[in-house]
Amino acid sequence: MPAKKNKNKPLVGKALIKEVNRRIRAARSYWDAHNNRACRGEREKAMALYEILTKEQREQVPQTLRVWLRYRSEKYFGEHRTKPGSKRKG
Repeated sequence: MPAKKNKNKPLVGKALIKEVNRRIRAARSYWDAHNNRACRGEREKAMALYEILTKEQREQVPQTLRVWLRYRSEKYFGEHRTKPGSKRKG
């Protein structure tokens, strides 16, 4: 039986940084596996948590993860891209 998640306790400090790192790594692994839907979901969750971080906390996130989250993935999942499930013009 899976462990129950405690949704009442907001993440702060090192736990928040650790969760951001975990989410970015999960999104990258989905990306490497060509699972774009799962990658998009994990990336959005990681971005939401990343936006909460202070400048000092953001510097504690490894640079490779920050680069992937902010720049490389923006190229493929940014607002300028066609949303998933939309019909292409024929």
